[in-house]
Amino acid sequence: MLKVTGLGVNYRGLEAVRDVSFHLQAGQWLMLAGPNGAGKSSLLQAVAQTVPATGSILVGGDEARRLPARTLARRLAVLRQTHSLGYAFTVEQLVSLGRYAHQGAFSRGDPQGRQKVEEALALCGLDQIRKQNALTLSGGELQRAFLAQVFAQDAPLLLLDEPASHLDLAYQQSIFGLIALWLRTPGRAVMSVVHDLQLARRYGSHVLLMREGRSLAWGPIDQALTDHHLQEAYGLDVRAWFTWLQDPWVDGQNPPN
Repeated sequence: MLKVTGLGVNYRGLEAVRDVSFHLQAGQWLMLAGPNGAGKSSLLQAVAQTVPATGSILVGGDEARRLPARTLARRLAVLRQTHSLGYAFTVEQLVSLGRYAHQGAFSRGDPQGRQKVEEALALCGLDQIRKQNALTLSGGELQRAFLAQVFAQDAPLLLLDEPASHLDLAYQQSIFGLIALWLRTPGRAVMSVVHDLQLARRYGSHVLLMREGRSLAWGPIDQALTDHHLQEAYGLDVRAWFTWLQDPWVDGQNPPN
């Protein structure tokens, strides 16, 4: 589904990603993890073809840089960290924009469009607010609306750049739960940038652990997120840190619902 070989990204002489290789197969959720400045978002942007890169990026067996924009958009969809709205779309209109890649260059025919939009609205729990002005949504609601938009795009590969950043706990749970539900359909895969290693371990099947633009470990999450690799990436005993953080919840009362 996705094969990356020798990927490099440079910004005006600064090497953001250096010689990174990995692949992603259907049914897998690959977490891009590592400290700030590790090159995670730059790598995701390179796969999405929004920044220049060296090396090979095969999407569905074809070199991504050679694919027409509409063809690429039918193979992968991108959910970014932040969103800007310059027009008062309704939630339904915002979600419908995900169907642009399926409309012909000289025709607006999209026989499956309405069904895919309805499915996305239902999956993300947006039916009741479909006619609401998207500019009036809370941050969590807006992120769900944009998630529904990429679901409606119906690409088999989903790229997520910190999909739950700056959201409260309930919306984090909602966003990751929706993505996990979407992934259950055969033939789909997800690659996402994450800072929260707890979320990475809970939802990810595989991980690419990065530091200073290079890959420290890649593979099934239990094999790649070892204490040694985490120490190398973050410069501290990550397991001991998380154990210490969890201590107040272990003995005594449970956290409130």
